[in-house]
Amino acid sequence: MNVVSYRPAPEELSFTFGGRPAVRRVAPGTVLEIYTEDCFGGLVRTVDDLPSKVCEFPYLNPVTGPFHVEGAEPGDTLALHFVSIRPARDWAVSTTFPHFGALTGTHTTAMLQPALEEVVWMYEVDTETGTVRYRARRGDFTVEMPLDPMHGTVGVAPGASEARMTITPDAHGGNMDTPELRAGVTVYLGVNVPGGLFAVGDGHCRQGHGEVCGTAVEAAMNTVVAVELIKGAVTPWPRLEDDEHLMSTGSARPLEDAYRISQHDMVTWAASLAGLDELDAYQLVSQGGEAPVGNVCDTNYTMLAKMPKRYLGRPEVYEGAHTRLRALGEQYLGGR
Repeated sequence: MNVVSYRPAPEELSFTFGGRPAVRRVAPGTVLEIYTEDCFGGLVRTVDDLPSKVCEFPYLNPVTGPFHVEGAEPGDTLALHFVSIRPARDWAVSTTFPHFGALTGTHTTAMLQPALEEVVWMYEVDTETGTVRYRARRGDFTVEMPLDPMHGTVGVAPGASEARMTITPDAHGGNMDTPELRAGVTVYLGVNVPGGLFAVGDGHCRQGHGEVCGTAVEAAMNTVVAVELIKGAVTPWPRLEDDEHLMSTGSARPLEDAYRISQHDMVTWAASLAGLDELDAYQLVSQGGEAPVGNVCDTNYTMLAKMPKRYLGRPEVYEGAHTRLRALGEQYLGGR
């Protein structure tokens, strides 16, 4: 088993997809151990550390990478299986922003009311009990919630020599902020440039669907990713697979267009997998599918279409990459 470990220095963190050289080259079949910082680069450490004071725009939402996958060429697909995602610290943070989030005026939704107040919440992270503790800032209310670690941001370099801010989700991936991207899931990303140049960041101890206030329980993570390359497989939008479901993503504004993109990809994918007429697949997805929300606060919004494999005859997708990578991940964990 080829295991590569990489922990970036602060100056090695990236804030774009595209426009940067690879930090490492990895071969397909590699198990990659990485450290990722939180969306504030670890600079918000107390309730008095307002992001507007301690962070500098646009240096938000850093990612670890990019990684060049040997042999990856445009028209191929990268398969990244998240073997484990573990909080790297015993604390995490969340905030409200003056002009960011689903329930405030923004630069694209101009409103006359005063800007939303900037407030920081600190969370205690207990990996032994598998919980995070919420504490109200203006009262004595506290509650424990289950840990459900995931990565809000994963993607590859866009095509046409583009460089995109990590906060923007699109066809290359990016800041999709879907709670579905947890350990045990494989994400499929279409390759746009030689090597793919994938990167990972924006760890969340947990997040409600929609990330309504604009931030989750933001945390640094120690993450293990198993990497595979599927040659000649085109993936138009990021897709996810777990043991029981296939998922398609769509990122756009307005939200209904993100929904349509994800549903269109799932319908056409289901038709090809099950050998169905497109309208038959449309009907099947309409009755058997789910639509988890990713984010409704970023520069683009993200929706998922989620379909149980059993309704499609449990097809093998991407040459069985999820099954192989899951076995590789289990072998890695068994040796630790």
